[in-house]
Amino acid sequence: MEFKVHHILKNTKVEGPDTRYCIWFQGCSKHCPGCWAKDTWDINKGIKYTTENIINDILNTKNIEGVTFLGGEPFEQFDALFEIAHAVHNNNLGTLCFTGKNYSEIKEKYSKILPYLDLLIDGGFEEKNKDFSRPWVGSSNQNYYFLSDRYKEEIIKEYKNKIEINIKKNGAIFINGMGDFNKLVKNLKIHTQVTCKK
Repeated sequence: MEFKVHHILKNTKVEGPDTRYCIWFQGCSKHCPGCWAKDTWDINKGIKYTTENIINDILNTKNIEGVTFLGGEPFEQFDALFEIAHAVHNNNLGTLCFTGKNYSEIKEKYSKILPYLDLLIDGGFEEKNKDFSRPWVGSSNQNYYFLSDRYKEEIIKEYKNKIEINIKKNGAIFINGMGDFNKLVKNLKIHTQVTCKK
């Protein structure tokens, strides 16, 4: 099955517990004000992948504890999300999914995926409730739902928000994780300007 992807990061330590394979799904109709991931909104952009290729790639990636689904809005490409989550979970990898939807909507419309998710984090980013004090989330309205025994609530205290900066071979910079991205980019621009003057 084909689906649209914004980005894949095969090894990251800032998008959930331990080391993870992350898939940013392309497409989100919610358009939260202040969202850092606006590049993921347009479903007509992104890259086409097949679920079969992604599943094979995940299962052949070494030293990962689990997979994180984010976006964009993963539930807007639900069939692909379900297929990957099902396969990953059945191969004993942890699953974490971010969604801008509310848990009540997930239970009503997408309940068949819940047995294959270990942790669900719901709620869109809210600029007025911006809060980086909890891991992996950027506003206080977002909630953690521990759907299996794989992860315990204590991990919220064990982990802190962090940001990774990845530089691609073509020089493009990809920033992921959670924190004050606007402040980071501003500081990066200042540093770049100073560096260029030398």
